[in-house]
Amino acid sequence: MMILMKKISFTGVVLAALLFVGCRGTISDQTPIHINPNMDFQEKFKPQGANPFFADGRAMRLPVPGTVARGFLREDARFYLGREESGAFVATMPVPATRDLLTRGQDRYNIYCAVCHGNAGDGQGIIMTGNYGYVPAPTYHSDQLRNQPDGYLYNVVTNGVRTMPGYGPQIAVADRWAITAYIRALQRSQYAPEADVPQGELANIR
Repeated sequence: MMILMKKISFTGVVLAALLFVGCRGTISDQTPIHINPNMDFQEKFKPQGANPFFADGRAMRLPVPGTVARGFLREDARFYLGREESGAFVATMPVPATRDLLTRGQDRYNIYCAVCHGNAGDGQGIIMTGNYGYVPAPTYHSDQLRNQPDGYLYNVVTNGVRTMPGYGPQIAVADRWAITAYIRALQRSQYAPEADVPQGELANIR
């Protein structure tokens, strides 16, 4: 029994030594052993590659006609396009103007818009005041832009207008509405009626 135990102990020591030797990071020219190599050497086609399986020879396939990818259904024209069924711009945003929405709008505005339109929306951003040769950005505080429907502002953010590029590819739909809400807040801040001012502040203003 003692001899058997010694043999088992010796065998364990040898196996442990082999294990440590095998894990010491020695570089080998031998081909690695692949227990299940089908995932390493699977047949696949790269983007824009050819595929003889299809009649047109293209590996990249068009979507099946009449189908829409999950999450890409644009059924709500008021939300995704800022337009009514008639095609007219929506008068008011299709989302509630909450504090969280305005905070998000301020964050996105400062990133994408303030460099041209200014922190106050007066068209005096650093790009406009730095003599870079750009066409001056308009102020949001004109009657012309104050009287535009919300859908118009959303559309400008999405598609651009005149020399301003569209930011649809960079800014998510919900964030475009958040920016629209924040622009309205900027307009209100510079053109607020007396009723918007807390009673305790009226005396200081006067």
